[in-house]
Amino acid sequence: MDVVLRDRDVLTWLTAADAVRWAGEAVDAHHRGELAAPPRIHADFGDGRLVFTAGHLRGSWFGYRSYDTFPADPGAQLVVVHDETSGQVRAVAIGNELGPRRTGAIGAVAADALAPPGAVTAAVIGSGVQAYTQLWALAAVRDLREVRVYSRDPARRSSFAARAQRLVSGPCRPAPGARAAVDGAQIVILATSSPAPVIDAAWIAPGSYVTTLGPKQQGRAEFGLDLPDAAALLVTDSLEQIGAYHPPHMLAGTPHRQRLVSLGAVRAGEIPPLGRAAISLFFSVGLAGTEAFLLNRLAAHIAAQRR
Repeated sequence: MDVVLRDRDVLTWLTAADAVRWAGEAVDAHHRGELAAPPRIHADFGDGRLVFTAGHLRGSWFGYRSYDTFPADPGAQLVVVHDETSGQVRAVAIGNELGPRRTGAIGAVAADALAPPGAVTAAVIGSGVQAYTQLWALAAVRDLREVRVYSRDPARRSSFAARAQRLVSGPCRPAPGARAAVDGAQIVILATSSPAPVIDAAWIAPGSYVTTLGPKQQGRAEFGLDLPDAAALLVTDSLEQIGAYHPPHMLAGTPHRQRLVSLGAVRAGEIPPLGRAAISLFFSVGLAGTEAFLLNRLAAHIAAQRR
């Protein structure tokens, strides 16, 4: 076994720039058919589930992430990478930093491909871990000069804004409501646990980019169908995962499902560019294998630095 990483190691060694670059490589490898990334699977234990996401970079490694939905908070995720030829373990990560930062990195890959090149104003709806890591990674691809944050708890949104200020070259401040946060924002991040819409599509400015990380299933979604109605381009990091949701993904059975394209196809230049006033919407669902991809790259990076 080469490397065992804990959260402190991820915080020390993993930069946003590296995470975004490696996540982009993973997205591209999946699009080329080199990274096998099947939908997540789970074992149901009644009062909780054990969930697995697995990946295989052909000719190099195979690996997985496991996490649970039991009441323990925060618990700990496990990511393991095996050498493909020998089956030996290359690296292990134990903790709760690698997963959210990988999700943030995928969000930044999407934003870099879809958000206006000159976008400098962002709105964040939500003030949890995923909201923060989205900004952490986004700051590596856009010079954020204004960020507005809204969540239901005034103390949490104020605390979040203060913590995230270091990621923003201009003000990062709490907003009194979701509409006030979104108004005029060029990048909108939805990162809530809400089962009901938290924004109205009419609030989204022309030419904006929106990403959604929260619930997005039929009967339980943080936005309504008015948002994909308004968007000219619908993108996801995993079409396979979209099709595996139970209950079904909110786009299932709607004309929008056929419009959904992969982030890899966008990065490969296979999707025509949008007009300046067009809205793009990214469904972040978690491309399997990307935690293992980042761990493999990070472990090699650390080993090289320590030589």
